[in-house]
Amino acid sequence: MKLNGSKRLSRLGSAIFSEVALWKEEVKRQGVDVIDLGIGSPDRPPSDKVMEVLRTAVSKPDVYGYPTSEGSPAFRAAVADWYLHRFQVELDPETEIVTLMGSQDGLSHLALAVTDPGDTALVPDPGYPIYAASLVLAGVEPYFMPLRADNDFLPRLEDIPQEVARKAKFMLLNYPSNPLSAIAPKSFFEQLVRYAKEHELLIVHDLAYSEMAFDGFRPPSILEIEGAKEIAVEFHSLSKSFNMAGCRIAFMVGQQDAVRALKTLKSNIDYGVFLAVQEAGIAALKEDMETNQTVAHVYEKRRDAVVEGLKAAGWEIPKPQATMFIWAPIPKGWTSRQISREMLFQAGVVVIPGDAFGAEGEGYVRIALVQEEDRLLEAVERIGRFLKQHGIGQS
Repeated sequence: MKLNGSKRLSRLGSAIFSEVALWKEEVKRQGVDVIDLGIGSPDRPPSDKVMEVLRTAVSKPDVYGYPTSEGSPAFRAAVADWYLHRFQVELDPETEIVTLMGSQDGLSHLALAVTDPGDTALVPDPGYPIYAASLVLAGVEPYFMPLRADNDFLPRLEDIPQEVARKAKFMLLNYPSNPLSAIAPKSFFEQLVRYAKEHELLIVHDLAYSEMAFDGFRPPSILEIEGAKEIAVEFHSLSKSFNMAGCRIAFMVGQQDAVRALKTLKSNIDYGVFLAVQEAGIAALKEDMETNQTVAHVYEKRRDAVVEGLKAAGWEIPKPQATMFIWAPIPKGWTSRQISREMLFQAGVVVIPGDAFGAEGEGYVRIALVQEEDRLLEAVERIGRFLKQHGIGQS
């Protein structure tokens, strides 16, 4: 039997990520000490308290049965408490919250739960790859909304053709944004809610980076807007904000019909998150409410070190106000893939070409702030030598 995989597999993800991984392995085989600023995986562990709760929880005999696919009542109650504390948004744990095995779990399955093959959805370009990949799995046609610097990387809703807006089932957005590190003010969400009601659209907002904002900025939830729960759902994850990426725990909240649809789908395909991990998640949310100490200060220091260091080396990059990424416009004369490859082979530093996130990403690279400050400064020094070697930023 010859099995090559389905046609849809060839449309999943970005081949650029695989290409960068091959570059990295080739460079490492040459004995180079590679500094990987590619994938956005937190480099620190959760708090001591969260790890202790997890250690204790895995010793309980009763956590080893099947959990429920929608999440334990205790975890959903903790999510509701946290949303009220953080955003002043009231949620019903029974009807407006579903627990997920990471936000990618929900993002990859939501289209299957709320659309039919041939439907249309509005997605950002550039955007996190699972946004478009989830539509491939569901047989949904994407309409890509260009996100550009001249509009602060916000979509121009007025540019979406009326016939597209009328037939679209949902619009997916992400602020603070991966990969763009862009933010959206509350006024934009107010405009978005009005637009969604006018066009009978579900808004799907990925808020995974709400606790990674700098310079005093506090990202809002779209659910803070009056009437938003009628037309919007929001994803949140403990992966980045609480350094729990490997635990695979997140949640979707908001519009009841969409929550119910995703619950129904998940009840047919999985049994939910390990109960011990849910207990650790509860501890993380409670600790955050008690201390209000986020990871933002760590990434703000790293951002400053990298942006200021590269500026001194001749590469001027706007300072992002949020996320663990820097979306860096590349020097003239290069493509995103060219400079990423040469930076790796000549300087031993991994960054991701911007076109990995969509056609609009050409002209940028994404730098992940996922190393301690001394390694980031070493990366900056290496990149500075690379820039000097190529006459970039030199007068």
